[in-house]
Amino acid sequence: MAEENVTFHLPDLGEGLVEATVLDWEAAVGDDVARNDPLVEVETTKSAVVIPSPHEGRVVELHAAPDEVVRVGAPLVTFAVAAPDRPAAGIVGTVPEEEKRPRRRVRLTPPGE
Repeated sequence: MAEENVTFHLPDLGEGLVEATVLDWEAAVGDDVARNDPLVEVETTKSAVVIPSPHEGRVVELHAAPDEVVRVGAPLVTFAVAAPDRPAAGIVGTVPEEEKRPRRRVRLTPPGE
């Protein structure tokens, strides 16, 4: 399987908060992480929160250093994730044989008949 890079952005942490400070990274560049593994601890004006990894993959880049303020929606971390193998492109409008479904015939009758 091929890999593709996916960037995870700081999610909306609720309560109208627009930014968070990175306290500590639980993962480093080159680490393999599983989905829901602890990824980064951030602090808002309300509390400290550990954000879990949304992906399974390898950490490629951390976009913020400890003590750095990150705005909601800004890049936080980039992962290399397994990309599903895709079949080669065919003619537009064609469906591979294994994906074809039997057709059902439905007779429509106008109202009142």
